[in-house]
Amino acid sequence: MGEWDFLGRLLDRVQTHSTVVGKIWLTVLFVFRILVLGAGAERVWGDEQSDFICNTEQPGCENVCYDRAFPISHVRYWVLQIISVSTPTLAYLGHVVHVIHAEKKVREMMKKELQNEQINLFLKKGYKVPKYSRENGKVNIRGRLLRSYILSLLCKILLEVGFILGQYYLYGFTLRAQYVCSYFPCPHKVDCFLSRPTEKTIFIWFMLVVACISLLLNVIEILYLCAKKISECLSRKKDYTITPVTPVVSKKNFKNTDQVIQNWMNRELELQRREPGNEATKSLASEGRSADMQEVHI
Repeated sequence: MGEWDFLGRLLDRVQTHSTVVGKIWLTVLFVFRILVLGAGAERVWGDEQSDFICNTEQPGCENVCYDRAFPISHVRYWVLQIISVSTPTLAYLGHVVHVIHAEKKVREMMKKELQNEQINLFLKKGYKVPKYSRENGKVNIRGRLLRSYILSLLCKILLEVGFILGQYYLYGFTLRAQYVCSYFPCPHKVDCFLSRPTEKTIFIWFMLVVACISLLLNVIEILYLCAKKISECLSRKKDYTITPVTPVVSKKNFKNTDQVIQNWMNRELELQRREPGNEATKSLASEGRSADMQEVHI
């Protein structure tokens, strides 16, 4: 199990940057694939070639028959499958680490007191305000991170389907106790016998079921992300709906610019008149009184 530690540490970092379904997928990968493969399957297939016995003394015939029966060992095939399926997830992790590192630099620059020249240089380089990561290291799966995550899920789905079909094409999903071989240099049809075919068949079906569960989890995760994105778009759309309180601005209100300017000037004059202690107000008031007195004398 020592060779799986490095892969396990890398995949463990993905858990903080994935969804709930993604964390379940990683648990299935660790417990039901890597752990079972390292603890049980390698021991079951340990005598695969040594106990592959053929009823012939022809030199080279037994090796040719074993190569035809097992083009690749089941254990090595599953190791290749696990590494291949984990590669898109590791690629997504690399993208996340790159985004976090870039936005961490931006945060450090924003915290410093920048001069005008530095601010211009800051803007010319095209730095953006951090929006994918937080200060505690967690990321928001949206934008390009969301596209990268969905792309990794699609790659994992294609790889899972390809390996399942490849396993069926290479040696099916069951092992028989007897294998009939008639290839050169065998002089005639030779009967070869496998060791513990029933136990190996059980492991084959177990790994097949786990692969199907992993495939189903990837499909569910894509549907989950799509449903979450649709709900966010709908909630965002509700926030922009026009309510009765929201003033509706029409183009007709801006056709007569002179009238708008005149109304604004009248409003300013009215406010100045209402201000207490204003000299203009007092002069206007005195003029009004003199006018009134003149009207009375007349």
